[in-house]
Amino acid sequence: MTQNHLLLRTLRGETVERPPVWMMRQAGRFLPQYRALKERYSFFERVRTPELAAAITRMPVDELDVDAAIIFSDILVVPDAMGCAVVMEEGKGPWLPNPIRSHGDVKRLRTPNVEADMAYMEQSISRVVHEIGDRVPVIGFAGAPWTVMCYMVEGKGSKDWELTRRFLVERPDAARDLLDRITETTINYVQLQIRAGASVIQFFDSWAGALSPSLYRTWMVPIWQRLVEAVRDVPVILFARGAHICPTELASLGDVALGLDWSIDPKRARELVPHRTLQGNLDPVLLFADDDVIVNTTTSTINALGVQRTIVNLGHGILPQTPVEKARTFVQTVKEYRS
Repeated sequence: MTQNHLLLRTLRGETVERPPVWMMRQAGRFLPQYRALKERYSFFERVRTPELAAAITRMPVDELDVDAAIIFSDILVVPDAMGCAVVMEEGKGPWLPNPIRSHGDVKRLRTPNVEADMAYMEQSISRVVHEIGDRVPVIGFAGAPWTVMCYMVEGKGSKDWELTRRFLVERPDAARDLLDRITETTINYVQLQIRAGASVIQFFDSWAGALSPSLYRTWMVPIWQRLVEAVRDVPVILFARGAHICPTELASLGDVALGLDWSIDPKRARELVPHRTLQGNLDPVLLFADDDVIVNTTTSTINALGVQRTIVNLGHGILPQTPVEKARTFVQTVKEYRS
């Protein structure tokens, strides 16, 4: 079978015949095959069993013919490996029973040996690459340190992440230490994924928009620089949801691709960043609309971003109740696009 290099060619800035398409959180979640496994295995069993993680990763490639696979995992495996335990309760989201609230809490964290503590990820990616690496590239990923820190400090999801924002300004030394530890572990973790065969790395900063632009520039942009410099062997995609400095500040970090959420107009994003690969940015709820709405909106997004240096995706993760046929319409619209 001929390998689909479309994503890698786009990330390298090569001329392509159409944009590649994949969806954040495509591995599992909305697929009936995944829900069947969910009935039998806990979340961390699914993540830490290479056979299961690989099978879930393959599902959207087999079912929807997307142009890339993204490994099935979760951004919170990093704090869990650092000794900040994570509990996943079905239907309730993540819960961290021992959140970080002081510098003493930070100092009690461990520095994981990723080769030993996260060997399941290496095995999962290696298995996926062996099984479908001749068809599509495999994307590895990690949470951005700020978003990971949000969960570690709050202990659960939040509307505004007030405790974490206060932690930055009330305990800056502790915050700096915590972010540094998360960053080092994250670097080691994604390098493990690259060694296992991941040909792209995406960083998810899902809660970037909780910070003001000035705080984001002060705290996160230097960390992004560290991450980008540490991952030189493969292309990098930075997804900073709600960070409206993203199209300009993050584009200055190097030849990285920028993921766009649905709150920014794609035409405006392309005007701000004409020479970087942009990924996005259909609102996930539009996959509940009529087919003609999906087709027209997807086509309009491609027209706004252009065929070159564009990866078509959603503006955040695909929603769990999304009809499979609607996701298929989205993917096929991109595959049939002609400028």
